[in-house]
Amino acid sequence: MTERQGRTAPDSDGPPEDLIKERDAFIEQFFRKGAQLTEELLRENQRLREQSSHLESENLRLRAYVASEDAIRELVKKIERLEEEKRELLKKSSPTERQGSVFENRYAEVEDELANLANLYIATSQLHGARSVRGVVRNLRELLSQLVGAAAFAIYIVSEKGPELIAIASEGVPRADVERVSSTDGLVAVAYNSGEVKLAPYGSDPRKGTPQAPAAIVPLLFDGRSVGAIAIFSTLSQKTEFVNIDAELFKMLGAQAAVAIAAAHLAAQSGRQMPSVQALVDLED
Repeated sequence: MTERQGRTAPDSDGPPEDLIKERDAFIEQFFRKGAQLTEELLRENQRLREQSSHLESENLRLRAYVASEDAIRELVKKIERLEEEKRELLKKSSPTERQGSVFENRYAEVEDELANLANLYIATSQLHGARSVRGVVRNLRELLSQLVGAAAFAIYIVSEKGPELIAIASEGVPRADVERVSSTDGLVAVAYNSGEVKLAPYGSDPRKGTPQAPAAIVPLLFDGRSVGAIAIFSTLSQKTEFVNIDAELFKMLGAQAAVAIAAAHLAAQSGRQMPSVQALVDLED
């Protein structure tokens, strides 16, 4: 037993030293390669993370770009739709605008006509509202100045003693220069004998008229015959031409002024009394 035990003792010893070194070297190399592999895996993981982050950013950028492109396309479509609606509205509104323009023009014309009628009514009322010849003449002078714009004028009545027209009132000129004019010769006589309003040649400036060449001459009519005339020698500085309302005023003055003067004269003679009923009944046309 002792010998066997002595012979087997070496078998129970540890592995040889070279095996231990080889083992240790293998383990060291294994762990070193494991560490290297781990580091490489970590680096690769980091690289993949960075690449993933970059790809995510690029993806977000592309999505934003696509979204912006979609938004731009949508805006372009909206603009095109709005432009089309605008064209349609313009097509529809053009006739309406033209009608509105015609209506506005007509409305302005009606307003002018009403203003002209109002002026004529005021002028007629002033002429026939006077209770004396002096009052009629005074109102006539105001109408010539304010409504017609006359700066210099004379109001003539035919003389009973000869072929003359005598000025019963004047404005803006020396009375001696216009006191008498012929009823058979001259521009005033032409209008007086024809019974028609005479104006200076077309295009001439009424502000530059003279007693020898009046800007306008209006015959005064009574019962269809001329009994006088209004000679407008020149107009105020702001009155550069005669317009439609002036022509209407001239007609009204020619037809009503002499009648108003005669009516005021008869009223004065009758003591401003109404005729008796019998006198009115006995009137014959």
